[in-house]
Order: sequence, then structure tokens, then C-alpha cells
Amino acid sequence: MTLPSAFDVVWPPGALLGEGLCWSVDDQALYWVDIHGHRLMRLAWPSRERTEWRFDESISAVAERSDARGLVVALQHRIALFDPHDGSLRTLHEVEADLPGNRFNDGKCDAQGRFWIGSMDSACKSPTGSLYRATGETIDCVWPANFPVNNGPAWSIDGGTMWLNDTARNVVHRCAFDPPTGTIVESVAWLRFERGDGYPDGMTTDRDGRLWIAHWAGGCVSCHAPDDGRELARIALPTSNITNVAFGGPQLSTLFVSSATSELSAGQRAREPLAGALFAVETGTTGLPAHRFAG
Repeated sequence: MTLPSAFDVVWPPGALLGEGLCWSVDDQALYWVDIHGHRLMRLAWPSRERTEWRFDESISAVAERSDARGLVVALQHRIALFDPHDGSLRTLHEVEADLPGNRFNDGKCDAQGRFWIGSMDSACKSPTGSLYRATGETIDCVWPANFPVNNGPAWSIDGGTMWLNDTARNVVHRCAFDPPTGTIVESVAWLRFERGDGYPDGMTTDRDGRLWIAHWAGGCVSCHAPDDGRELARIALPTSNITNVAFGGPQLSTLFVSSATSELSAGQRAREPLAGALFAVETGTTGLPAHRFAG
């Protein structure tokens, strides 16, 4: 697949840790977050009108609700419902009170409306991060205390495969997934990037089942075949820490890409003035609508 080299800067640089991209078909807008900046942001498209909400703690992932107004959000140690219209915030679940060095990180909903969210060590070193599955009533630890950092997940078109990134160890896991029960049946280490090619961060799938992965410290997004992981395409971007991807726009053909200034040296920041920006790339392919939270 040949991709254009052009990209568009659609939100100015400055996000400390841009993440959590979620396209709203109803609003025709992209929600995304600045984890370290404690900000939820919305970019209306194509007007590019920008709106922000500030929180008293980190916010790392967002999904729309299926049967009510507003969003489900992942805050530092809790899952909550947030209504951007009136600013109301209601906690659903709290976890890991005994792990003050942890926080929630990336997350998405599966096709059944369950919110999958990973926790991580804030220092990205200790394997204290777990993977959780949340509904409106319950939250379960599905993959306990194994990850310094995990990102994703993403699912195959038929829902029978889930991918999860063990970012700090540079491993993309491919998991056999049972959609009715939301159970991980088994997992294998499926893909690793070459030395110097960065680490697998946020990801999404497109309408043809291909997997698009952001490269932290790799300055790019790569596209992979869902069967054997072979690289099909690559988008080079002008900053090192590329964090997340989501398809959006009226035809779901625009790939939005977030980035971060976190962990860049002063010299890197001088060389990478677009660090922390939100980018848009026309890929010539089409994404899928984000699943909504059934709670």
C-alpha cells in the first residue's frame, strides 16, 4: 500500500502526552486527551473548532456511551462517566488504591460495549500494570500485574482476535478472544519492532482488518497484515513519540495521530517543534466506527 507523505497539523503542538483518540460519528468530532496535562479535548471536523475540559487528575482514555449522553473516561485510578454538556462526573469503579505509583493508560470498548483498560507503572519500569474489563456494574482484572506499560487493545473484524501491546517489552500480543464472554482464551507474542524502530503504542484496525500501530520513539505509524503481522505501509511523522491513532472524518478515511513531548530532551524538543501536535493523514483506506460503552 502506498501512502501519501503529507500530513496536516490539526491541533497545535504542546500536548505533554497526547493519547486516547476516539472519533464521534454523531458529533463529527475527535475526542483525545493529554494524560499529563489532565485535559480532555474535542476537535470538531472539518471546522477545527477546539474545546477543552480540565481535570484534577490524569485522564487517559475515552469512549462514547451507547444508551445515554456523554462519555466513559479512564482517570488515574477510576472509571467514570463524564457529560461534556454540563461537566458532571460520576465514578463507576475504583481500582489499585494500594498501588499509588500506577495509573490507568490506554483503553477501548469491544463490540459488546465492555470497556477494556490497562493500568501501568507511572515510571514505565515495574511490571505492576494489569488489564481490566469494565461494564456499568462490574470491573474485572483479566490480565493481572504483568506489564510495565500496556496499550490498545484492538480487535479483528470478526471479534475473535484481540491485540494488546506490551509496550515497554516491545511485544504485540495476539490473543484468541471469545466475544460473548469477553474472555482471552490464549495469547502469543505476535510482533516485535526492530531495534531503533520504536515501541508499539496505541493502535486501531481498519475496515479491511489491517492493524495500524503508533511507534513511541519511532516517529511513525505502521500498518500490518492481521494474519502474519507483515508491514504493509508506513507513515513517517516529524516527531519521535507517536502515541495513538484513530480513523475519523465523514467517511472515516482520515487517520488522526497523536504525539507527545514527554521524555524528549531539550535538544530533541528544539529539533522537533511539532512534538505534542495532533496530525491528520489521508490514507486512502477506511476505518471502523468506535464501539460504544454499554453502561
